[in-house]
Amino acid sequence: MLHFLDIFGTFVFAVSGAFRAVRHELDILGVLVLAIATGVGGGIVRDVMLGDTPPAVFQHELYLVIAVFGGVIVFIAAPKIAPRWDYVMIADAVGLSVFAAIGAAKAETAELGFIGIIMIATITATGGGMIRDMLVMEIPAVLKSDFYASAALLGGACFAALDGLGLDKNSKLACAITVTFVLRVAAMKYKYSLPKVRSLPASPSQLTQMRKSKHNKEMKQ
Repeated sequence: MLHFLDIFGTFVFAVSGAFRAVRHELDILGVLVLAIATGVGGGIVRDVMLGDTPPAVFQHELYLVIAVFGGVIVFIAAPKIAPRWDYVMIADAVGLSVFAAIGAAKAETAELGFIGIIMIATITATGGGMIRDMLVMEIPAVLKSDFYASAALLGGACFAALDGLGLDKNSKLACAITVTFVLRVAAMKYKYSLPKVRSLPASPSQLTQMRKSKHNKEMKQ
C-alpha cells in the first residue's frame, strides 16, 4: 500500500510541477523537466544527503516513467485538469504526507536522531517543489505561502516522537501520514499560514544611514 501511495505521490507532484511550466508557457521539454524535478527531486536530495547512492529513482526507473507520464498528461490535457484543481490539491496533500513519512522512515534507517528525522522528512516532501520554483526563478512557495512545509515537518516530528516510544514502523508511518494530511487539508480549507515578516520601509543599510544622519543632526543642534 505504501509503495502504491509513493507512486501516486510521484505522479501528483509531477502534475503540479508540469502546471508550473504551463504558467510560464514553457515548451514540452520544459514541462517534462519541471514534472520530473517536482516528482522525484525531493527523493534524490534525500538519498544524496543520507549517502544512499545511487538514489532510489535511478535504481527503480518506474518513478521517472511516472513523472514523465504526469508531465505528458498535463501538456495534453491542461485545460481539462485545471478546472478540477481542488482535486489535484487533495491528491497533492496525499503525496506530501506519504513523502514525509517515507523520508522519516529512511532517516530512521540511517540512524538519525530526532532533528535529523524531521529535517529529512521535510526535505523529502518539499525538495522537489523547491527545485521546481528555483528552475523558473521564483522564491520557493514553501518559504512564503501556505501551511505546506510545516505540515510535513510536524508529520516527521510525529514519526520521530513515536520512535522514542518503541512503536513498530507501520504505526509510525500511519501517524506521520495522518498528521501531515490532516494539517495540510485543514490549512487549505481554513487558509492557515505562518506569520510573515513585515515589509521594511527601506533596506537595513538605508535605515542605518537614516539613523546615523538623524543622530548627527541632533548632535549638531
